[in-house]
Amino acid sequence: LLLDRFSQSVYLQVGQWRLEGTMSSPSHDGVRFQQLASGRSTPRTSLDSHLASDPHDADDEAFALLSDDASSISDDIELDDLDSGNDDHHASSSLGPDRPGHARGLSEVDKQILDAINAERSLTPREAIRAYPMAVFWSLIVSLCVIMEGYDTILIGSFFAHPEFAKKYGDGQDSEGRDQLSALWQAVLGNSSTVGCIIGVVANGFIVERYGQKFALISSLFVLSGCIFITFFATNKVMLMLGQIACGLPWGVFASSAPAYASEVLPLALRVYLTTWTNMCFIIGQLMSAAVLAGLLPRKDEWSFRIPFALQWSWPVLLIPLLAFAPESPWHLVRTGQIDKAERALSRLQRRKVNNMDAKARLKEIIETDRLEQKHQTGTSYWDCFRGVERRRTEIACVAFAGQVLSGSSFAYNSVYFFQQAGLKPQDNYDLNVGGTALALVGTVVNWVAFMPYFGRRRIYLWGMFSMATILFVIGILDRVGRMPNAATEPIGWVQASLTLVWTFIFQLSVGQLGWAIPAEVGSTRLRQKTICVARFTYYVMSLLASTIQPYFINPNAWNLKGTTGFVWGSSAFATFIWAFFRLPETKGRTYEELDYLFHNDIPTRLFESTEADIFDGDEEKIFSPPSK
Repeated sequence: LLLDRFSQSVYLQVGQWRLEGTMSSPSHDGVRFQQLASGRSTPRTSLDSHLASDPHDADDEAFALLSDDASSISDDIELDDLDSGNDDHHASSSLGPDRPGHARGLSEVDKQILDAINAERSLTPREAIRAYPMAVFWSLIVSLCVIMEGYDTILIGSFFAHPEFAKKYGDGQDSEGRDQLSALWQAVLGNSSTVGCIIGVVANGFIVERYGQKFALISSLFVLSGCIFITFFATNKVMLMLGQIACGLPWGVFASSAPAYASEVLPLALRVYLTTWTNMCFIIGQLMSAAVLAGLLPRKDEWSFRIPFALQWSWPVLLIPLLAFAPESPWHLVRTGQIDKAERALSRLQRRKVNNMDAKARLKEIIETDRLEQKHQTGTSYWDCFRGVERRRTEIACVAFAGQVLSGSSFAYNSVYFFQQAGLKPQDNYDLNVGGTALALVGTVVNWVAFMPYFGRRRIYLWGMFSMATILFVIGILDRVGRMPNAATEPIGWVQASLTLVWTFIFQLSVGQLGWAIPAEVGSTRLRQKTICVARFTYYVMSLLASTIQPYFINPNAWNLKGTTGFVWGSSAFATFIWAFFRLPETKGRTYEELDYLFHNDIPTRLFESTEADIFDGDEEKIFSPPSK
């Protein structure tokens, strides 16, 4: 979402530069305005000369100039003649369909770029789907890779309460004589894939930067196909652990590539929906896993837990042939100098013309945006995510994503083992698990339709976190009541189980989706991929810690807290609510440049929504200067 909105404001700023002053030399660190003396005129740009020479070939020649060497255009740009005292040249900072943005004095190329911006901004979601059908299709396909990670998050945790799995890998029994996997090995197996994901998500930042998202996804699918053999044929706990670590490597790539790809190929009107579609795919994977486990539970042999592992082979077989035909991100192709391939990719992603905007017009916008980003921002390394104003943006992305863990998901979301310890029967445990995952799917759709279009990110996140904290505290209170003499433990267990289903619905209504969307919005454009990777890395680290201690909370042979664990996670959820109240800004409806302005001017969190970002106040150095060290 940030990439397109930033480009919209950038081209307005180019027009402002051409009207009000000269652009600084390439060696200057920031952006410097030099107002022209009254009546002074300068030659037109070399780009304008080409446009004026032959109107029929103007578009092709302008495109050729941009394509040959995008970084050299700034050296050719000079100002058009200015009429002293004329204040009507200022371009508007709002490019709605009723504000065409054709300020007098702009070159033909700048006008074409502004037309392209207006054409995209004027699209409604329904029009955008008709205009960019293949962009929607490929975003949906790429996000399907995340299904496998969601599938595994339910799979391993649910196996801990699976009788045949416990018989094969268990190392003890509980007080009722049921086979049990020790808390230590529950923690080890539950965290193994997360360790692999941490390595994979860090490596993905480098892989995508050099080879692109398509290569990263396809190669990861091949790696996953081989790693599944280890888990399927695992004969002991150590072999199963190694297989989970190996599978986690490609899963980390999928989780950080899918939202980034969607944000780069989709138009503005669809990006919030298709980036959160990644979360929907996560839930679909969990629902499939829960359904498979419930269906195979009656089997009394090892196939009841080996078949779920084997089903993971179906995804690489399905996705590798499809992704082989997927277009690479045009933004990556432009950044690596593959201009012709970028144009072909854009042509495949949209219809021939969208509101008179073709692939060439869109490509000019991408090229110029990339050039300005390179000129006015330092580096794209992981270290740059923690420098200057980027530090605050990275903090928001990381904690917003980690909030999915701090809200108590390791306890309330994957609840089969908790249901067992609460006294429910095995078949009831898995049936409730299917129902809870289905509720998560419903919560996602409800958020798309009833909440996200009308309420801000901050408000949804705050109320969601507060509601989940309250539910967890109630579960803890009920557990203490159930431990009293003569207490009706089975009804209390059912109430606790029902509350976890309500918690799951609220989770996907709020934090579950926004944990994916917020990191894609708050990071600066050139650091977007790295910001998502850092945020996902933080999520995995928190998940690793939570998965390590959670078995000890629940396991009857360890701390045996059972539902009292709700007090622990309720406290962490409430602490995250306090953080969000003071630190999480409202980003809904903000353009890239507006967010840059608000962050660079250190606007307080609670004033983000109401502050008017005057991006043409003459102090562009605040907006575009490199982050301070």
